[in-house]
Amino acid sequence: MAVSKEVKGKKEPEKKLNLESLTDSGLTWIDIERPTDRETDYLAQNYPFHPLDLDDCLSRIQRPKIDEYEDYLFLVLHFPIFNQESRVTASSQVSVFIGTDYLITLHKGELKPLVKLFRECQIDEESRQEHFNQGSAYLLYRVIDRLVDYCLPILSKIGDNIEQTEGNIFASRLIPRAIEDISMLRRDVISFRRTIWPMRAVIGSLEPKVRRFTPMDLTVYFGDMIDHVDKIWDGLDEYKELIESLNDTHDSLATNRTNEVVRMLTIIATILLPITVVASIFGMNIPLGPFQNSPYSALYVLIICLLIVSGMLYFFRRHHWI
Repeated sequence: MAVSKEVKGKKEPEKKLNLESLTDSGLTWIDIERPTDRETDYLAQNYPFHPLDLDDCLSRIQRPKIDEYEDYLFLVLHFPIFNQESRVTASSQVSVFIGTDYLITLHKGELKPLVKLFRECQIDEESRQEHFNQGSAYLLYRVIDRLVDYCLPILSKIGDNIEQTEGNIFASRLIPRAIEDISMLRRDVISFRRTIWPMRAVIGSLEPKVRRFTPMDLTVYFGDMIDHVDKIWDGLDEYKELIESLNDTHDSLATNRTNEVVRMLTIIATILLPITVVASIFGMNIPLGPFQNSPYSALYVLIICLLIVSGMLYFFRRHHWI
């Protein structure tokens, strides 16, 4: 007889949401790293966010934009990150909800300045009050400004790589390596430009839209940040031209090197041709006058070959071919 055993199930405790929050001066900053459906569901239940905006937070292909609503703004921003191991520059997305008394950031945790700023506000009360006491728009400015400034070291790293590649190009032994370096630099600059270009319009139009969320005038602050973005873009334009010039220089050096090799091989083949004819003639089994029975026949042939080589080298040198 089978005995059935009933097991009373216990409700498992809910998994903790992957979010952290800070509150000071009537302003709350919620930071969500690696958001999932659970975090967006929490936001949908506690804030008046549009469902399409919450879906955009989980999307990887959103273009930088600003969606304006009556009570809040929704921003999608992209910033570059540099992988030291693979030497690849990629973009990382930050989604932001900003209202009168809150700022919510959603990201993958790859942007170190954003993570560092949140930790700094957690452990340093003075820093937290400095960032929070002027409203959510000022806090948003500090976040974006940190991320924009983070682009400058990446830009400098690309500049250092360009200088290193330039040195490799003029070292003849490293020309094959220079081809790979130029290709990687071009890829990094293209990826960087693709990230920064749409950001310029978003950041440029941001200040009038967030003005209602702060009591202070942020025109000068955002103007300074726009200058930094323009500086980054100008640097990328300059690096783009440098890489194109390096590519042209590399092609010219490689072509000249190939021409030198072909020229030397042609000279060698031209010099060896008459020697081969002389050797072929004396190698035939036929009488050759005074060389027929002479014990110095091989020496005579060698002298003839040396005279031919010397004459051809003199001729080439006189015409500046070598």
